[in-house]
Amino acid sequence: MRALLSVSDKNGIIEFAQGLEKLGWDIISTGGTYKKLNEAGVKVIEIDEVTKFPECFEGRVKTLNPFVHGGILHKRGDEGHVAQAKELGVEGIDLVCVNLYPFKETIDRTDDFDEIIENIDIGGPTMVRSAAKNFNDVLIVTDTNDYSIVLEALENQIDSLEFRRNLMIKAFEHTASYDAMIANYMNKRFNNGFGEYQFISGKKVFQTRYGENPHQDGALYEFDNHFSNNFKQLKGEASFNNLTDVNGALKIASSFGDENAVCIVKHGNPCGFAIKDTLLNSYVEALKCDPVSAFGGVVAVNGIVTKELAMKMNEIFLEVIIAGDFEPEAVEVFSKKKRIKLFAQGNPKLVMAKDTHDFKHIDGGFVYQNSDCICDNEVLNAHKKSKLSASEQEKKDLEIAWKVAGLTKSNCVVYVKDSAMVAVGMGMTSRVDAAQCALKKAKEMGLDVSGASMASEAFFPFRDSIDAAAKAGVKAIIEPGGSIRDDEVIEAANEHGISLYFTTVRHFLH
Repeated sequence: MRALLSVSDKNGIIEFAQGLEKLGWDIISTGGTYKKLNEAGVKVIEIDEVTKFPECFEGRVKTLNPFVHGGILHKRGDEGHVAQAKELGVEGIDLVCVNLYPFKETIDRTDDFDEIIENIDIGGPTMVRSAAKNFNDVLIVTDTNDYSIVLEALENQIDSLEFRRNLMIKAFEHTASYDAMIANYMNKRFNNGFGEYQFISGKKVFQTRYGENPHQDGALYEFDNHFSNNFKQLKGEASFNNLTDVNGALKIASSFGDENAVCIVKHGNPCGFAIKDTLLNSYVEALKCDPVSAFGGVVAVNGIVTKELAMKMNEIFLEVIIAGDFEPEAVEVFSKKKRIKLFAQGNPKLVMAKDTHDFKHIDGGFVYQNSDCICDNEVLNAHKKSKLSASEQEKKDLEIAWKVAGLTKSNCVVYVKDSAMVAVGMGMTSRVDAAQCALKKAKEMGLDVSGASMASEAFFPFRDSIDAAAKAGVKAIIEPGGSIRDDEVIEAANEHGISLYFTTVRHFLH
């Protein structure tokens, strides 16, 4: 039995080769892998001896050879194949272990196109696909984590067809994601990211118990190891809906840098938000906005949950808490509550992957776009349109209201007072309805909106929303502007003594 080992990631390859050697396998290898194994004392055959042809063109051609691919691809149970292999002097290669040139690491490290081109693997994917195609006779190993599993299967003679089939699937996933990455990079570099094809490739992190509803299947997939590095399930199992809610809460809570931001979300929409001197006070103020909706909700904490904060949170039923991290004593506080789920990123503050693009499924396909970004300077550089200027606190409230509005389902209107959200209307077909619904909810909660700042993620088409805001006591408003009736809106703000700012940037979220 012969194994061909040619890997870019050499972690564990010596031990794997030694294990195969111990089981009586002959080892064939190439280039740097050959050198590493030879130096480690593994009896290894250099690829030239098999191909009867030297590596050439600076290593661009070394395994593209019929003695390699014939050895991999001929069917052992086919008399014609076996006879032809004997006639041509082709010996079988029964295991192929390959992982590919580090294209991702290269594009992360350099913009040098010549170097990038040289890190596109050709022979590797070809061998992987050959071995995967002939999985009935050949083991294909593409994951360093599978070395010990493969050795165990060989040692115990349990390398069944199902075992080989699973390795085959993983191999085709490996080459497909590699090619998708290259195609997406080239389109990003030369076609502004919008080529004839768009490939969405993610690695499975875990299966959820079910999808959005119990009759649906679901799973979490990640780009660039984001969840592997920044998502720890401390208590409970994340559901499909938990993950979408957590995403909404995280985006809002993490958009304020190192500030003590706490966001409460229910069914993907914020029902509480505040920034105060401590995370405990932020949570207390955030909860006041809508404690009814917060029941069974998701809380994102931009920092570390202390025992004191945990005890306060434990007073009501919360389904999920996601935080930078938790003190051990805080986790203990929640230990007796069976239904609560605790997730941590393992960081002092919350972090986002900051994906450059996003997409949504629509029937028959998906729409794809550059990711929206609510920049910190949008409020700072907003154009004052009113006679009156906002105070420093009002400007802070405008910033909070603007970011929350831009990260919440349109149509959305947000009211913030003293760095805490006091009312929000979202997902409405009418902007007037969104504004009025928010005020109605605030009144039901006994919250005083007077003196608040208000934000709308898109322009107010008429002055009626400004009139309603004035009646509620709003003192500052921020919106993109751009309506044909902007002059009427500005006039209304001046009539009511409201400071009005236009950002010139719209943030629809549908």
